[in-house]
Amino acid sequence: MRKFIGMIKESIKMSAQNIKSNKMRSFLTMLGIMIGVASVIGLITIVQTASDYVMGQFSELGAGTITVMTPGTALKNGLTEKDVENLRNIEGVDGIAPSVSATVSAVSEGEIYDNVTMDGVDVSFFAHNDIIEEGRSFREFEADGYTQVCIVDRTFISKVLKSGDVIGQTVHIGGYDYLIIGIQGESTNLSAAYSDTSNSDGNVIVPYRNVMRMTFASNITNFNVYVKDGISTSDVETSLRQELDRIYNEADNAFSVINLEALVNVMGSVQSMLTSMLGGIASIALLVGGIGIMNMMLTSVSERTREIGLRKALGAQPSRIQVQFLMESIILSLMGGFIGIILGLIIAYVGSNLMDVAFKISWGAVALGVGFSAAVGIIFGWMPARRASELNPIDALRSE
Repeated sequence: MRKFIGMIKESIKMSAQNIKSNKMRSFLTMLGIMIGVASVIGLITIVQTASDYVMGQFSELGAGTITVMTPGTALKNGLTEKDVENLRNIEGVDGIAPSVSATVSAVSEGEIYDNVTMDGVDVSFFAHNDIIEEGRSFREFEADGYTQVCIVDRTFISKVLKSGDVIGQTVHIGGYDYLIIGIQGESTNLSAAYSDTSNSDGNVIVPYRNVMRMTFASNITNFNVYVKDGISTSDVETSLRQELDRIYNEADNAFSVINLEALVNVMGSVQSMLTSMLGGIASIALLVGGIGIMNMMLTSVSERTREIGLRKALGAQPSRIQVQFLMESIILSLMGGFIGIILGLIIAYVGSNLMDVAFKISWGAVALGVGFSAAVGIIFGWMPARRASELNPIDALRSE
């Protein structure tokens, strides 16, 4: 064992000396590995970083949430409160939050603001969405449709109220005086990022029955269903569809159900496929780099034929010569691999900053890069090393 370790140390030392004596050739040989590893790590890390961001946004939009739209039929438009209560009783349902929206006017200090978005939600909405930055949400008794309380966002405060301390104030919205009980926090999810609010005078949230009374709506046509933890969203979706089919007597196009968790699963499959595809494409550069290493080692064997013959004549075993050349190939590959890892992470970091998403190291990509570079060194260095070990010492000494 000690003899073997000594042989390895000596081989590494001699390989390092040979690499150092041929700096330019060694660098050009490593270049292919560097580009390949940097491509693998950079591309995969960027894709995974961007995908994780998008997946996170989709999860925020609806992990454990099912969105239902019920335009209804000519005979039955939307759902009644009793219908919604029946849906609430489905096994696995943690809550249902009807949603109604309208564009209304607000009056403040004698000025009229016509582009205010009013969203009507239920109390259960706040149990599953942490959007209150200051103040509080509605209470059950305030959701009767006749209690005027509201939650405003920062845009409404800056454009309409023009004041910072607004909780407890009363504002005239949609023909009614509403008491401000809370302030919405800034939303960072995907829908907010791609919503054009440049012409909006802000958003206010009120109990959904208030909006229905203002818009003379009698039935509910849009709501979110929240699924209990540990319960399959797909199972709840199936039960919802069955109950809605019963309500609408199996009528076609009476409702639509959107399960965002299923969309998240599809996105995950697409992410895996894209990562594998990019890894395969980038691996072609590693293959080219491996061929470069093999060519360099074959050239090195040809240039050092007399040296190999002299060592054999002095009693060097073929295995020792083979280990030396193989070690040289592995060192070149690992050096190129480590430099490629650094370059790949730099590329991924810059790409993440340009896309304005949080940079996250893909350790799987790093391991893939290291594994590939080591494998390239062994596979493509084996043949030249074997060729060197099989040289006839007499023929080698005769060569010029």
